[in-house]
Amino acid sequence: MFAGNGIKLFTGTSHPELAEIITRRLGIPVSRATVTKSGIGESIVRIAESVREDDVYIINTGCGQVNTALMELCIMIHACKIASAKRITAVVPLFPYARQDKKDKSRAPITAKLVANMLQKSGCDHVVTMDLHASQIQGFFDVPLYAEPSAILYIRNNFDISKLVIVSPDAGGAKRATSMADRLGVDFALFHKERKKANEVSRMVLVGHVKDKIAILADDMADTCGTLVLAAKHLTEAGAESVYAIVTHGILSGRALEALEESTLTKLIVTNTLPQQENVARCGKLEVIDIGIVLAEVIRRSHYGESISKLFDEVPY
Repeated sequence: MFAGNGIKLFTGTSHPELAEIITRRLGIPVSRATVTKSGIGESIVRIAESVREDDVYIINTGCGQVNTALMELCIMIHACKIASAKRITAVVPLFPYARQDKKDKSRAPITAKLVANMLQKSGCDHVVTMDLHASQIQGFFDVPLYAEPSAILYIRNNFDISKLVIVSPDAGGAKRATSMADRLGVDFALFHKERKKANEVSRMVLVGHVKDKIAILADDMADTCGTLVLAAKHLTEAGAESVYAIVTHGILSGRALEALEESTLTKLIVTNTLPQQENVARCGKLEVIDIGIVLAEVIRRSHYGESISKLFDEVPY
């Protein structure tokens, strides 16, 4: 039984459902705080209980009003810091601005680094985030995590491993997909894609064999679903028996759900790093994996000083 002495867990307004899942798993209540807005839209945070010498975890994710969620997080961190919290950990399943991670053209900002600096200056000691968009930005953070163990467990419980092939929709995700394929002991394939502009793919070339296989596309996020839909079409044309996609962050903006329904994808499996209730109600091809269990275990291990990396060396839970 988890003893919650000396630990406080707060949540902002972006994903209170995930905070409830985590606290239920840990057996502690969500700590009391209010987050409101002033007449001109400023975020007002009130921490309603003592955090002096406590181990504080603040949960807020990069969805909905992303800038509002980010400011809420920074203000809550600052409020706890000046209230003499012993240690403050930001739990941000989807890290804001993670796709703006490099200087890809003249005068382009590296906004992910700016956000990391904002959290640090606010008084944050550690950051827990899941499946960063690009591996090189792990250097910005203290505890980057992966949804891979949850995905592996789902695949083992729901598919015939002997018929599987794991497919990366682009070269950038090859390391993620090969890691999954190695742990499952299955084949691997990838697409080479060319973009006309952001979120618009012009051409995809499949490298690998998928004929008569169950193809599972593995990616970190699905935004407009353009890449996944096009990849599924190519996999079906290449002779795949069926095509699934497993994605950590289901952003699903614009016509993503309509495109998913019209596609050759059998199912899109996402995690609940973002709220998905409305999307599930609108789309019959969408399924959600709960990663609240993973985050709860990470918080427990972090609080007691146990190894977090061992969590990802095991078949979990």
